[in-house]
Amino acid sequence: MIGHSDADVLLHAVTDALLGAAALGDIGELFPDNDEANRNRDSAEMLQVASQAAREAGYRIVNLDCFVLTQVPKLSPYKQAIRERIASVLEIETAMVGLKAKTGESVGPVGREEAIVAECVVLVEAIQ
Repeated sequence: MIGHSDADVLLHAVTDALLGAAALGDIGELFPDNDEANRNRDSAEMLQVASQAAREAGYRIVNLDCFVLTQVPKLSPYKQAIRERIASVLEIETAMVGLKAKTGESVGPVGREEAIVAECVVLVEAIQ
């Protein structure tokens, strides 16, 4: 993928979802693409920064529900490893990370291998 940072669409979606759940804006506000410091930046590092910001704002992650739509690569063989990686970056249990992967069924930009779509919903709770 091509992007300003490392273009990890799933970690960007997780980062955005976490920031949104904690009412901390979005990834573009925290890591603007007009800042050269963010060029080729590691998305895992960006997620760690967002996670720390959420903790400092008084939130902890309850769980994540992630969805990736891609024609290629087929993600089924890698789903567990992806879940484990996200859990490791966020310092949470792997069981707290859900991941679904679908293809574009050869239809539209995803099906033509022109795009990959990733979405995530993060549930947080206030730390008492």
